[in-house]
Amino acid sequence: MKVSIQAKDFTLTDSIMAYVKDRINFLFRSRFNQIQKITVRLSDVNGPRGGVDKRCKVTIVLPRLNQVVIEDVQSDLYVAIFRAIDRASRTVNRRLNRLQDKKRRLYVPNRSKTGMLINGSYVYS
Repeated sequence: MKVSIQAKDFTLTDSIMAYVKDRINFLFRSRFNQIQKITVRLSDVNGPRGGVDKRCKVTIVLPRLNQVVIEDVQSDLYVAIFRAIDRASRTVNRRLNRLQDKKRRLYVPNRSKTGMLINGSYVYS
């Protein structure tokens, strides 16, 4: 999994980078092998004027699925990061679980050679 963190209109400090990496490691540790790339874009929309303008946009590329794009805008950058990465992790988990459930439903074993149908259920010998 490749992680890219980008900042627009402000300097990216070490503490912000560490916070983003910690959140990603914590929430995606069980899905590292299933994610191709995570891009986190941080920006300050209004610049020095202040207000609710800190944006965190998370883009996650999954194999064989559409990419997940989550964006959150808050007055505090850390809150925007927390909420966007949390929502992205829930969306990724939901999509990958659906894909796994779909694979399970499509698999039908050849029961004609392995067992007999007795009272509506298969009995294996």
